[in-house]
Amino acid sequence: MDKKDKERFKKILLQKKEEIISKIVEFDSESKEIEPEVAQDLADRADNTYTKEFLLSLSTQERKQLKLIDQALIRIEKCTYGKCEMCGEKISKKRLEAIPWTPYCVRCQEKAEERTEPEPL
Repeated sequence: MDKKDKERFKKILLQKKEEIISKIVEFDSESKEIEPEVAQDLADRADNTYTKEFLLSLSTQERKQLKLIDQALIRIEKCTYGKCEMCGEKISKKRLEAIPWTPYCVRCQEKAEERTEPEPL
């Protein structure tokens, strides 16, 4: 990957990181604003609790993505960005444009997902 592409992906990753940090701050403040004890009836309490849990789960997902972005930025600095961490092959530019924080090529990503799928009952 040439220097121009690395800089472009670094810019994209930093912009996405900034967006996620803003969302996390927003989610955290919104979840703190919801007070289930103030609700008047059981339905209101259930709704407030669900909303708070939903906002916190979004925050958890965003934090995971933030970690992947930070790891991708480290790979850029180490000049390993764009190489699959599992097989060492080059990750297609099309995949990096869609998911710039991905550490795996499509084939290895599919293998990783197969290993983490729950077994059928």
